Amino acid sequence: MTVEQNVLQQHSQKHQQTLLNQLREVTGTTDIQLLQQALQVSNGDLAEAVAFLTEKNAKVPQQDETTYYQTSQVASDRYISVGSQADTNVIDLTGDDKDDLQRAIALSLEESNRAFRETGITDEEQAISRVLEASIAENKASLKRTHTEVWSDSPNPHDRKRKDNCPVGLKNVGNTCWFSAVIQSLFNLLEFQRLVLNYSPPARVLDLPRNQKEHRNLPFMQELRNLFSLMVGSKRKYVDPSRAVEILKDAFKSSESQQQDVSEFTHKLLDWLEDAFQMKAEEDSVGEKPKNPMVELFYGRFLAVGVLEGKKFENTEMFGQYPLQVNGFKDLHECLEAAMVEGEIESLHSAENSARSGQEHWFTELPPVLTFELSRFEFNQALGRPEKIHNKLEFPSMLYMDRYMDRNREITRIKREEIRRLKEHLTLLQQRLERYLSYGSGPKRFPLADVLQYAMEFASSKPVCTSPVEDIDTSAPPGGTTGQQLPPPPSSTSELDSLPPQESSGSASAPTAAATAAQQQRVAVHKPFTQSRLPPDLPMHPAPRHITEEELRVLEGCLHRWRSEVENDTRDLQGSITRIHRTIELMYSDKSMMQVPYRLHAVLVHEGQANAGHYWAYIYDPHQRCWMKYNDISVTKSSWEELVRDSFGGYRNASAYCLMYINDKKPFLIEEEFDKETGQILSGMDKLPPDLKQYVKEDNEQFDKEIEEWDAMQARKAQQEKLALAAAAAAASAAPSSTSTSSSSPQPMSIASSPPDNTVPQQDPEYLEQPSPTNDFKHLQEDTERAISRAAAEQEERNPEVLLNAAIKLEYARLVRFAQEDTPPEMDYRLHHVIVYFIQNEAPKKILERTLLTQFADRNLAFDERCKSIMQVARAKLDLIKPEEVNMDEYEMWHQDYRNFRETTVLMVTGLELFQKSNYVEALMYLIYSYQYNRELLLKGPYRGHDEEFLGYHRRECLLKLNEQAAAMFESAEEPEVTTGLGIMNELVVPCIPLLLAYDTEKDLLAVEDMRNRWCSYLGQEMEPNLQEKLTDFLPKLLDCSTEIKSFHDPPKLPSYSTLELCERFGRIMAALGRGPTEGR
Repeated sequence: MTVEQNVLQQHSQKHQQTLLNQLREVTGTTDIQLLQQALQVSNGDLAEAVAFLTEKNAKVPQQDETTYYQTSQVASDRYISVGSQADTNVIDLTGDDKDDLQRAIALSLEESNRAFRETGITDEEQAISRVLEASIAENKASLKRTHTEVWSDSPNPHDRKRKDNCPVGLKNVGNTCWFSAVIQSLFNLLEFQRLVLNYSPPARVLDLPRNQKEHRNLPFMQELRNLFSLMVGSKRKYVDPSRAVEILKDAFKSSESQQQDVSEFTHKLLDWLEDAFQMKAEEDSVGEKPKNPMVELFYGRFLAVGVLEGKKFENTEMFGQYPLQVNGFKDLHECLEAAMVEGEIESLHSAENSARSGQEHWFTELPPVLTFELSRFEFNQALGRPEKIHNKLEFPSMLYMDRYMDRNREITRIKREEIRRLKEHLTLLQQRLERYLSYGSGPKRFPLADVLQYAMEFASSKPVCTSPVEDIDTSAPPGGTTGQQLPPPPSSTSELDSLPPQESSGSASAPTAAATAAQQQRVAVHKPFTQSRLPPDLPMHPAPRHITEEELRVLEGCLHRWRSEVENDTRDLQGSITRIHRTIELMYSDKSMMQVPYRLHAVLVHEGQANAGHYWAYIYDPHQRCWMKYNDISVTKSSWEELVRDSFGGYRNASAYCLMYINDKKPFLIEEEFDKETGQILSGMDKLPPDLKQYVKEDNEQFDKEIEEWDAMQARKAQQEKLALAAAAAAASAAPSSTSTSSSSPQPMSIASSPPDNTVPQQDPEYLEQPSPTNDFKHLQEDTERAISRAAAEQEERNPEVLLNAAIKLEYARLVRFAQEDTPPEMDYRLHHVIVYFIQNEAPKKILERTLLTQFADRNLAFDERCKSIMQVARAKLDLIKPEEVNMDEYEMWHQDYRNFRETTVLMVTGLELFQKSNYVEALMYLIYSYQYNRELLLKGPYRGHDEEFLGYHRRECLLKLNEQAAAMFESAEEPEVTTGLGIMNELVVPCIPLLLAYDTEKDLLAVEDMRNRWCSYLGQEMEPNLQEKLTDFLPKLLDCSTEIKSFHDPPKLPSYSTLELCERFGRIMAALGRGPTEGR
């Protein structure tokens, strides 16, 4: 057999085994021979094979027991399904009950036919989709999103420029985050990176490919080389993988593959790479067996050792990505133990000829790159769809594989037997401990030590008798009369409480004569309820009625001794349990079992449900010694703690679905390449072969050209704006002086005209110098005049300079009191005056002085001679201030910060007012931008902005309210309502989710989870096909976990408030909303 025939046979066998695995998962049948027979009869048609098994299982006895342990003879199968764990919630199709089997498969076919009638999906597609994750949007046209809908590039190329040597991201070109996660994990294996970059196609196929496989695989390899070269040397922050992705997607649209999940894409990717390198290896090897670097890097072998009714068998098989079940296990070692041992294994290594059967898997050869597929999806028979398993599964950063190696078979068996014995003993100890910790025979149980303590406390209690009815004659017969008739007692405790003290408490002193006479005239009425009083000698607290000192002494002695004995027994049991746990943990910690170390290289994470979700990867950078998070175009530093939170599962809907470990004793996998002549590490463009250098160089030149064109366009815009300002200034100078004065100074608090940037002209702040005493800032003029009047009253000297100094001191003292005053939330003096803001934020003294001088230099003060003279002195002092005395850049920066603070306040007040009116659609943008601006302010100091938690709460609540509104519209199933609801989500809520995820606060993360869960809950509900289509189109956008801000609305237009109006509005809304709700969600 030629090498080519051997390769073709291997791939044919591998495809057959894939179909066998799918058929086994669909039907639950584990009989390999029966499955193979079904495929042969149906000529590979999966739906016909299922129908054949339905009839076969109804007529022929099950042969599982005789064939289950006979492992497939296909030695080259790399994707054999090893290890399985039955789910108790899924119908068991492997038992002896043929009726159950037939009914379950018939039900599956019936659901398949119904799905075809409703959706047009064929039986074969339906059968495959039952066991495959349906989260890849490329499989349905309805899941595709346009290029500009979410992933629109920033028009500014500087935003897309790579910083230093930061890793390059990959653009999501339409729900292809799975591609980014897989490719980044492989790219960061430097040995794999070198193999791809230095790959050259076989010379014999350069002119004309021989077959379809070469026609497809070789272009893909070239596109992958181009992509890798850009990831190495591009000047861009992220690059576009569209060409490589399109080739992959086209292959899965062919008839040979139906719906595929991410692991299937990964298998296909490695298959193509293997085929491409195999062709090259065959060309390079002359007369020798070709070595495929992909096989040597990613594939290993294991030995299947089995016993069937005393007959042993062994088979060696090849594997690539090793599948592991997650459900029912707490960590990776438990998953591996379950996958390596199937059935009863006692007879595998016992001398007795036992009838028990089982099989073990032992690794004979591990690949340098060891990949585990974590099976986090299962098929729910009741709902007829796959579901994700969110259980927590821990995995280590360093994995020692010695216990699973064939060479350690005997010692591992001994240790497994010891662990089994320890666990049995551990179970007995835990049961004994449980009897101490949950003591009693009733439904409520308590720790025995506490029960004895309570009994001791009861025995030691002293009875304290206090009767609430001491005024009743206890000697009188119930309901009878006595010589001195008493009034009937109050019918309720409220009546008793409402009486005066002397009537309600039953005084021991004799009643007054009038009261006695009144009581004698009354006739007692028998009221069984009110006269069924508590015994008069009932103790206030539970206590023994009769106990002698001797009895108490003996009882206390016994109870104390028993409690000590119980506590000692409990401690001993807990100590024994802890020691056994520790012994089990250290069972494989000796050096002989730590010789095969594998270090965690990459973790591929999925967040969402089985039908939709988002993928990203955590990859370890050995040079920076830190974890990196690769989330499409975003590449950021991360930590082990963040990886654990997102990957172990059990937290939100995120969990790892693939783990990639590398042999820690083979550093070449991640080592950089050295120049053979200079000995220097090759980096950047030096890594690339000549053809790829030229390719990257051309792309970088094109990007440089984009930047140059952008800069030139911005320069032209700046020049045009400069000319427009000059023309406006010339027009203003030609107008009358009064008009000039009015035009040169901006109107008070025209916030909409002053966006929050730091490039403002160096002039006096608009809230200090005004053109006329309008209502907007009349209060500022009045404050200034009031300070001048007080200074004139206190000073005998009428010199304008003396009065100015005295007035400034008085005004400053007043503002300092405001700054130091402890005010309620609805009163913020920072809005009243800029100096208060400056004082609270510790502005330099020179900034304060110039600001106060500016206030007193206002031309609007010149309505009398005294104010006019003071204004002139103030203006003269301003002119005398030298540039080196006050840094004008710093002065402008402080005033710009105050303008930003006022603008943030206007945004916040407007948003809160709309929120209070339940106008959440309009409120959202105000709250979003006020939160962002406020956060920027708070980065400079805690008093630069408003309460971040308060703003964050209302931003979060606004999004949740909109989510509820949109969900309610979707539930109505009315076309206009559904369209409006999804529009709210797509245009408002979804773009804001990255803002909530960006800072990783717990309450924001929970809010995002609530919103996602609300929409994911619809996946299991019956709905019209058009609604289902809209839902599947929308969910990937909602579940996208990228924190990259992709597209957003412009800031809302700001209303113009005067200071007084702004303060009043601020006070009203803060008083109405308060700060209490921030303690909530």
